[in-house]
Amino acid sequence: MKKLVVHITYSGKNFGAYIPLLPGCVATAKTPEMVKKNIFKAINFHIKGSIKDADPLPKFILSGKYEMVYLFDTISLLNYYKGIFTKSALMRITGINQQLLHHYANGLKTPRSAQVKKIATALHQLGTELLAIEM
Repeated sequence: MKKLVVHITYSGKNFGAYIPLLPGCVATAKTPEMVKKNIFKAINFHIKGSIKDADPLPKFILSGKYEMVYLFDTISLLNYYKGIFTKSALMRITGINQQLLHHYANGLKTPRSAQVKKIATALHQLGTELLAIEM
């Protein structure tokens, strides 16, 4: 199954989503959950319009045989999970100073690629640990 990459961004009040493979297919919403629902609707609308206008689309999209993968930028990821992870908790798993995490979340500073990788790696490791738990 092919992956359809959905880019998620955060503008300070709203989350946005766009799909580079489908130019013009965009969505916005107050919450990440709603932007995911809205981009799904936008994809369907985009496909119907492309078919009607005879615009070319990748076969895997037309067949519906794809999975949506969400690519978060650092700002949107930190804001998406702010109700779950405190800056203190993120500092413990990433080793990145709380104040710096705050700056990243508010767009005051842009993390270097090494810092982005550090955050992603820490979250993936946490996910792996959580998947190994049985109750």
